[in-house]
Amino acid sequence: MQRWKIIIEYDGGPFVGWQRQDNGASVQQRLEEAAQVLAGCPTPVQGAGRTDSGVHALGQIAHLDIEKPLRADQVRDALNYHLRPDPITVLEAEPVPEDFHARFSATGRVYLYRILNRRPPPALDTGKVWHNQRPLDADLMHEAAQSLVGHHDFTSFRSSECQADSAVKTLDKVRVRRAGEEIHVDVAARSFLHNQVRIIVGTLELVGRGKWSRRQLEKALQAKDRSAAGPTAPPEGLYLVSVQYA
Repeated sequence: MQRWKIIIEYDGGPFVGWQRQDNGASVQQRLEEAAQVLAGCPTPVQGAGRTDSGVHALGQIAHLDIEKPLRADQVRDALNYHLRPDPITVLEAEPVPEDFHARFSATGRVYLYRILNRRPPPALDTGKVWHNQRPLDADLMHEAAQSLVGHHDFTSFRSSECQADSAVKTLDKVRVRRAGEEIHVDVAARSFLHNQVRIIVGTLELVGRGKWSRRQLEKALQAKDRSAAGPTAPPEGLYLVSVQYA
């Protein structure tokens, strides 16, 4: 039995999220269906993280076990063949030791949030960005975001449906930068709470349009109360960029 690590990109728009659910097709379900055809038997696929409905991935990591001898390019190409026409692509396949675990072996995750900050709506990136027409100050957003870096109780920045035992997390980086007509928010940490990045972005948007100050954001963090922070940004602007391993 060989364990394979795969790197996946996908458009989250057509799916109910990464994880298998009863209310529609998921990315995990489609990968497992493709893997079953390849392996000739039911083949679980374990991902590094559970992205929500509408959230995209540039570098999601997963692992699966296949008994038959295969080359890495055969695993990649066969999975892609059986995934058509869904917007899911296996970019790479790599044999790994049997103790490798896509989720539990991970040491870090990086997310990108894209805000299209202009008056006209997107023509090519519909469903891929948060179209926000209000003028936003990326420098103010970045400055305020530094209050979130480090080890904190992020109760104010997690979904009421979050199932994590603790709201204490360590953010390694929060960077806000303007890229032409877009504002990009880069966030890195070992792990995240449910909707944490989207709530951070929704709160920073209030700072960017001058409705909140950095001090108000800090008070929201200290409140440890979801109602104290800003709204949850839409899912379509969020991308899982990469997962790190030791």
